[in-house]
Amino acid sequence: MIGFSTMTQLDVTTLTNAAQLDRAGWLALLRSMGEGSGAFEALGDHHWAVLNEDGETLVISFDRLEDIRALEPGKMPVIFGQATQNGWSHLSLISEGETWYRDPDVFAYLDRLVDESFFDNYDRVVFYGAGMGAYAAAAFSVTAPGCTVLAVQPRASCDPEITGWDTRYRHARRLNFTQRYGYAPDMTEGAGQVFTLHDPYVRQDAMHVALFRKPYVTNLKARFLGENITKALSEMGILSPLIKAACEGNLSSKTYYTLWRERRTFGNYLRWILRACSEAGRPALEAMVCRSVTARLRAPGFRKHLENLEKSGKLDKK
Repeated sequence: MIGFSTMTQLDVTTLTNAAQLDRAGWLALLRSMGEGSGAFEALGDHHWAVLNEDGETLVISFDRLEDIRALEPGKMPVIFGQATQNGWSHLSLISEGETWYRDPDVFAYLDRLVDESFFDNYDRVVFYGAGMGAYAAAAFSVTAPGCTVLAVQPRASCDPEITGWDTRYRHARRLNFTQRYGYAPDMTEGAGQVFTLHDPYVRQDAMHVALFRKPYVTNLKARFLGENITKALSEMGILSPLIKAACEGNLSSKTYYTLWRERRTFGNYLRWILRACSEAGRPALEAMVCRSVTARLRAPGFRKHLENLEKSGKLDKK
């Protein structure tokens, strides 16, 4: 098994110096990882599959080559190391560019896995992704009936006839979302459980999530985290436990909201709440936030903000 905790010294050195790698170098590294632990396969010109065969739980993640190359030297996406540490098998489907995985070569690869009964080799199958990857996780979950889907900020489709109100992905509108594996909410019908996670104050995200309406869908909310939820959850220390709960069959609303309590000590989250109250012109709520934070934490910035509010006289106004 090869993950970044069990690589050969040469691979560790290569990964540590990854900032110096060009595109071809990164692909060579991913090939060596896959071929040393399971399989590596190019799916056309802009997609790759890297398989690490290990335990009886399979987690399938949807990653972007650009994101991998942008990581700090010595780092890989969190799911790579987490799968290694927990003894899960891991299949990473990697894209280059905003492809949304709408590629016949990707479809053919997944079709072949189904024909070979690949997913039947595992006791539990989990599809995980964020944003574009969350769309793919939901859309391709149809290949593994009974699976679990963890979709962070999922998109239902980029077909302008369905989601024309979302103008963030103009390039994706030229892609065909009406062919196979197209409309993500419908593709989840064979799943055992689907968990969506989004910030309800991001209007477009909330509208996408509203299209996932089946009874097996559990909608989890991460208020005030904005459009980069995975980064914030990772900084809070929530993302890895969340993925682990899904892979161990323990994920539920209760599990998530217990983890979500970590936000109460996460500085960025607290500052986002304070800014939202300020932008809404609610000084009394600003003061309430500051008092709550300073009562629990050493937070000189919040204390100073409260002092300024009290001096301003805004709290005296009805």
